[in-house]
Amino acid sequence: MPTARKPRTVLSLLLLNDNRTVAAGTLMAEIWGDNPPKSGPTLVQTYVLHLRRLFARAFGMTSAEVAEELLQTRSGGYAFRLGRGELDLHEYQRWQVAGDQALSVGDDTAAVAAYQRALGQWQGSALMDVEHGPLITARVVGLEQSRLTVLERKIEAELRLGRHRDTLSELAGLVLLHPFHEGLHAQFMLALHRSGNRTRALEVFAALRASLNSELGLEPAPRLQTLHRAILAAEPGLDFPGTGAETVGRLRFTG
Repeated sequence: MPTARKPRTVLSLLLLNDNRTVAAGTLMAEIWGDNPPKSGPTLVQTYVLHLRRLFARAFGMTSAEVAEELLQTRSGGYAFRLGRGELDLHEYQRWQVAGDQALSVGDDTAAVAAYQRALGQWQGSALMDVEHGPLITARVVGLEQSRLTVLERKIEAELRLGRHRDTLSELAGLVLLHPFHEGLHAQFMLALHRSGNRTRALEVFAALRASLNSELGLEPAPRLQTLHRAILAAEPGLDFPGTGAETVGRLRFTG
């Protein structure tokens, strides 16, 4: 990887758009915003040439070979040519799709395994060592939301499989990282309840409710309040994995 800030930004945006042409003007806007220097096109070209030299050394190729096979100049811009599976992002997306497919046919065991493989591709936050312009920022937000969705679906499947104790430590950290995320709080409450810690489950709800009230002037969503009442009433349906209680949107308690 290049150490200079701007070439890293160029490389990151090209990789996020692998096999698609990124216009030189788009690269300039990502680096300099609405006020690129007059020398912007030349500087972008210089950064691309620098990247080609780095890849040539790393792969034992000539710069010309890199330009032909890997980091290509195309009409109006540049493209990074890659096959499927050559980025960790590709692998993440492949296992995410596999998990979703397993979930759609009710195979929770396969879904958990696939989602774990997907999440295993992550090593910290997305592009944490790259300066973000508007386009990279948007992609990072989308990737982080995707990771959170995969986490929720994995935990949902684990709860249906009766692995509530296995999820407790992960959920305890997630609710701290996402203090207003009602879905994660609901999963934490359910896992605590099934693990025999109903008092702690009620405390999680009370803390969330206080935070929502003080910070946002909101009450917990009706579905979360339904779960709270069900725990208070010790509804029998909460104790049996696979009943649909794992997903907040499926809760149908009358207590």
